[in-house]
Amino acid sequence: MKKYMLIPASLFVLASCTKDISRFNEQTKKPEVVPAEPLFSNAVRNLSDGLVSSSVNTNVFRFTVQHWAATTYQDEPQYDFTTRAIPQSWWARMYRDVLKDLDEAKKIAAADMTIPDAQRANKVAITDIMQVYTFTVLVNTFGNVPYTEALNSENVFPVYDDASEIYKDLFARLDADLAAIDPSAAAFSETADFLYKGDVDQWVKFANSLKIRMALTMADVTGDLGATAKAAFEAADAKAFSSSLDNALFPYMATTPNTNPLWTDLVQSGRKDMVACEALLDILKDMNDPRLSLYFRPNNEGKYVGGILGSNNTYSTTSKPSEQMIEPDFPGDMLDYVEVEFFRAEAAERGWAVDGTAATHYNNAVKASIRYWGGSEADANAYLARPDVAYATAAGDWKQKIGFQKWIALYNRGFEGWTEVRRLDQPVLNPPVGAVSGFPNRFTYPGNEQQLNGTNYRSAADAIGGDEVETKLFWDKN
Repeated sequence: MKKYMLIPASLFVLASCTKDISRFNEQTKKPEVVPAEPLFSNAVRNLSDGLVSSSVNTNVFRFTVQHWAATTYQDEPQYDFTTRAIPQSWWARMYRDVLKDLDEAKKIAAADMTIPDAQRANKVAITDIMQVYTFTVLVNTFGNVPYTEALNSENVFPVYDDASEIYKDLFARLDADLAAIDPSAAAFSETADFLYKGDVDQWVKFANSLKIRMALTMADVTGDLGATAKAAFEAADAKAFSSSLDNALFPYMATTPNTNPLWTDLVQSGRKDMVACEALLDILKDMNDPRLSLYFRPNNEGKYVGGILGSNNTYSTTSKPSEQMIEPDFPGDMLDYVEVEFFRAEAAERGWAVDGTAATHYNNAVKASIRYWGGSEADANAYLARPDVAYATAAGDWKQKIGFQKWIALYNRGFEGWTEVRRLDQPVLNPPVGAVSGFPNRFTYPGNEQQLNGTNYRSAADAIGGDEVETKLFWDKN
């Protein structure tokens, strides 16, 4: 016998009165507009994480500049960047996770009429400065990249702009940002501004220091671009970093999820992949460099032994990154006084207008590096007194002297170390065991771009001389 359920007529009445149920989809706890501050903060965090990370899926530059070697997986030390689609990860992080958030933050800040005009202008300018920084990372990684048509969600097939033209426009943007900033007014709050806690004066120094970095990156380019580089440096020099107190350090925390990615990669994960590379470690030992024990810790026998790049290494018998580096709150360094002083030393050698001699700025840079890592003034002075370190007696021309010491000082700054090795060709690095290519002067374009944006990809590849890792970028003239 079938059973029937009697439904009260009142329910039919209720149903007939509730035809439109879309109101149940209203997200009452979702803000109508995301504020600019968390977007800005998130973008800066994602940028820092990418530059700091040691994940072989994200950041392989410590291998490329031969500061680290690997114990087991040798793809990346051997210049194989495609197996794990590293170019795609790097591209996505910079465009999607950094630039897009910064773009939205800038639009929202510009439209915020609830704050004073000067504060609104400061927020927009500072956000744009970080966009300039990020675009330099992309250009210095790939060469020609989407720029004028980038960040437009309605255009999924953006053209690639000429890298040198991008640099020219980035200089113009920095100049406009610096002109717009009012140091007497507020900007982002202390809690949203991870780098400078709302100190607008420090952002002025940061922008000028970034301009110096960009100028020296393209210092070997001739013609109008070379003149632009020289003029940009000379305009920025006096307003850039003047001590290590100005460093742009991302303040990671001791508690998850806000820890330094190195701690996540090397401690929390329990992995035993990363060890010192003999190329750097042997030099530190031979020169009695006070940073040896600050960069690395000894092996299980208490000895400093470097690993062979591209070859399997035994974790227990090889030196590892130092204890301070793998602390969860070890800061991420995005731009610092050490590199600016090396740039000033180089500018002096190039005959550009700069106060002080090349030797003075070289000494300042080396001292600041040793002090930053925990060495003493006496340590620094003793090191600089060595004939193979002193500027007057160290081997080679100025490019060799500055490039060699800068390579040492840019330890744990793999991306910038890679840029400087390419630009100055110092030091000369031997190929890793089993190298699958020549020295990588760039990343190849992501596979997604080749497949989905094929026409513009092919035009870009042809324009730079081929989508190969050995293809040199426009500023790499040596």
